[in-house]
Amino acid sequence: MKIVEVAAGLVYCEGRYLIARRNPGVHLAGFWEFPGGKCEVGETLEECLRRELFEELGIRIDVPIPFQIIRHEYEEKIVELHFFRCQIETGRATAIDCAEIRWVWPHELGDFEFPPADRPIIEALQRQTMGRVS
Repeated sequence: MKIVEVAAGLVYCEGRYLIARRNPGVHLAGFWEFPGGKCEVGETLEECLRRELFEELGIRIDVPIPFQIIRHEYEEKIVELHFFRCQIETGRATAIDCAEIRWVWPHELGDFEFPPADRPIIEALQRQTMGRVS
């Protein structure tokens, strides 16, 4: 089965995370996700993340810090999601190649419909913030 490598950004600012809604007509349309996309041939995961965030949102990020890798099997493919924590260095996030974007607190992530592969990440982010005073 085909393995698709994806880099996704846990873009955070002042305690909130940036999420994006997938465009109509694409795989998992309408679901919310952490922005990112498929790696191209010869591209590192970090290069992929930087390119995707610029193309989708018009932002440049600081150094991405590896957070977690999730492997998820769909009927037609296996997706290996590489999540990175990062912050915006330049630009203002705009929904260029996604239906809409939102900045949300970790405890609000459960209010949005994400693909099943993202659930462990959401749980990890919520666990990290428990016990912290905002």
